[in-house]
Amino acid sequence: MKKVVLSMFASLLLAFAVAQQHSLEKLWETDSLLKVPEGVLPDIKNKVLYVSNIAGTDPWAKDNNGSIGKVGLDGTIIQAEWIRGLNSPKGMGMYKNTLYVADLTEIVVIDLQKGEIRKRITVPNAEGLNDITVDPKGVVYVSDSKTKRVYMLKGDNVNPHLEGLQGPNGVLWHKENLYVLDKGGLYRVEYDRKLTKLADGMEGGTDGVEPVYDKEFIVSCWAGAIYYIYPDGTKELLLDTRNDKKNTADIGYDPATRIIYVPTFWKNSVVAYQLK
Repeated sequence: MKKVVLSMFASLLLAFAVAQQHSLEKLWETDSLLKVPEGVLPDIKNKVLYVSNIAGTDPWAKDNNGSIGKVGLDGTIIQAEWIRGLNSPKGMGMYKNTLYVADLTEIVVIDLQKGEIRKRITVPNAEGLNDITVDPKGVVYVSDSKTKRVYMLKGDNVNPHLEGLQGPNGVLWHKENLYVLDKGGLYRVEYDRKLTKLADGMEGGTDGVEPVYDKEFIVSCWAGAIYYIYPDGTKELLLDTRNDKKNTADIGYDPATRIIYVPTFWKNSVVAYQLK
């Protein structure tokens, strides 16, 4: 009996140690001059963060008020509205010198060198495009939270890639696999397009997902929570700002510095945290 008790105690200590393995330290927060920032994408080569600004009070409005802003790696706002003329831009993905932006029913293609919109690709039957990821070959994947699909863009051709989801948002291409956040869960998309659940129970609207290691991830929930996901599916709550009504939308992450960039949505700022 004594051995059983000791074994249980050791297991509890191990679980506690794992639960306390990581933490976040706030580094800086921008001025609240951004316009309802939903997503952050680090461009470390050019030492800039791209920020998608929804603007207005309706996150799904077709109002031509949306924009992409530029913020320095030190939190200085370079241009609150660098690229204008969007509607309700959300997730972003980058391939070479091109920035792809999910904007309601279109994928907006931006030339980073020229700083201008190159073209807009309409996604057939789309209603609420939300997040974007790009694989090493330049294939773009974009989630549609309203029609509950993930689309794939090759060249100018767009086709449904995943259908029948519950409420997809964050998408990520990592280590030869596509990952998707769907209604509180993190899933890996297999080659036959079936989903393998890696973690669940993340309430508050799973939004952004970033890789830390091969099988460890950071997931943000729009309502104000950020989780660390372990390979066995256990999760650790890194940040909880729900009581302060401070959102944690579609995060960006720099693996070299282990800095997480968090758009606060209605608070109109971006916050940088050091992952420890």
